[in-house]
Parts: sequence; C-alpha cells; structure tokens
Amino acid sequence: MGNKVNGTLLVIGGAEDKEGKCEILREFVRLAGGPGADIVIITTATLEPDRAGKKYHDLFQKLGAGTVGTLDISSREKANNRCTVEKMAKATGIFFTGGDQLRITSILGGTTANEALQKAYRRGAVIAGTSAGASVMSDTMIVEGDSDEAPKLNTIKLAPGLGLLEEVVIDQHFAQRGRIGRLLSAIAHNPYILGIGIDEDTAVVIRTDASLEVIGSQTVTFVDGRDVTFTNVSELLPDQALAIDRVVLHVLPKGYGFDLAARVPIIRDTGSE
Repeated sequence: MGNKVNGTLLVIGGAEDKEGKCEILREFVRLAGGPGADIVIITTATLEPDRAGKKYHDLFQKLGAGTVGTLDISSREKANNRCTVEKMAKATGIFFTGGDQLRITSILGGTTANEALQKAYRRGAVIAGTSAGASVMSDTMIVEGDSDEAPKLNTIKLAPGLGLLEEVVIDQHFAQRGRIGRLLSAIAHNPYILGIGIDEDTAVVIRTDASLEVIGSQTVTFVDGRDVTFTNVSELLPDQALAIDRVVLHVLPKGYGFDLAARVPIIRDTGSE
C-alpha cells in the first residue's frame, strides 16, 4: 500500500464554469498562491494548444494569479527542453488542459519534464487537470470506453497514468456521459483500486493527508470494489456482459469529503440547514 497522494491535487470533471463565479478555477488560483502564484498551463493533451492556452491564461490572470505562462509540450523533444524544466521548477501551480490523456503520458513519460512535474508536486505545487487532464492524474487511467451500453470486457481500455494519485482510477464528464458502466468495468479489472467519477463543473481537492473535498455544482461518485467476492471479468468474451457483486457506491456533492486511506465518506453536518 502506497502513500496514495504526495501533494495537493485539483481534479476537475471537465466543462468547469469559465464565465460565472468560476468557483473551481478560482480555487486553483487560491491554492497556487493567488497574487503570488506562478502558474504554468500545459496544453499537451489538446490539438489546439494556442487556443486552449490563451483561454486559461486569460482566465487565471482575470482571477488574480500573479504570473501565468503556457507550455506547449507537443513532442518528447520539447518535454526534454531545459527551458520547459526551468519553468516547471518555479511553478506554484501546474494546470493540464483537456484533450487526449494518452497524448500526455506518451509525450511526458520518462522525460525531464515529467521528472520536474513530480518534483514540483512533492515540493508543494498544486497540480490540476480538467477532463483528460483529470484522468491522467492516477496511476491507472481510462483511455477510452463505451458509455452507451451495459458494461462488458471491451467497455474500456486502461493504461498507466502519471501516478500522482495511487490506487485510484478517475473518470470525468461522469454523469453527463453515463460513464458508470465503464468505471464498474475498471473496478472489475482490479477491485483493489478505487473508482472516482467526477461530473462536469465539479472537482475534488486532494491533500497530502489523503483527504478529499468536493467542490463545484454537481457530484462525485466513488466506486469501491474491495468487498467484491465475484466477478466474471477474466472469463468474458469481448461482447459478454459483466458480472460483479458487492460493490460499494457513494455519491457526494459540494461540501462533502472522502478519506482515501480509510475509503469512507466525510459527511457534512446538515443539522442546521
């Protein structure tokens, strides 16, 4: 059993509010240091890095961040560039945009930029990601999968993530795209890992003590398979339906929390409401 988390993470389910109160992005700026923040935006996941980078650059400046820069790490050569590493070494907040999570791991994996990311994380920089940038945070990530049918063996494809969060698999755009089936499939493959499905305009703040807080307008779904006694995942043909029993499920909105080490919800006192 690992430490599960070695720093501060802000994991966003995608489609976060960018025009209203901007609660989630505002929290990222606050965690990164507000006026003293040095934020680096990484656009590796997207095929439109200039557009995505400018959008978040302008937003973070509007929300009061001190310094905001963008890194277009679109190749492994750029990921080993000294200037890239130097910018990440100074950052108090690193933000991954959405796109394709496999682009992030295939470009950053084993490079000096990835080493700089891990060092920044351990020294206290907040690491954030939205959509694909959320999925890539864990040591196991969902690369693709069907959302419009019952869970089957071929419902998902899994791959190694960045490993900032251990013993967890994350899915995003969760309720909006009906992704409970593919999260169940991921848990069936390895019941020891915890599934976390994050809705749009919703995020989790994860701290070094493995405590998690839900923020944003929707909910977060936790799928715990530790008590599973049976699954047919190893016996399935690709189009056969999944069987899995004794899955524990929690659905939590803003203000509630979760203890990742004990795998129990942290319930808010609603008696005065």
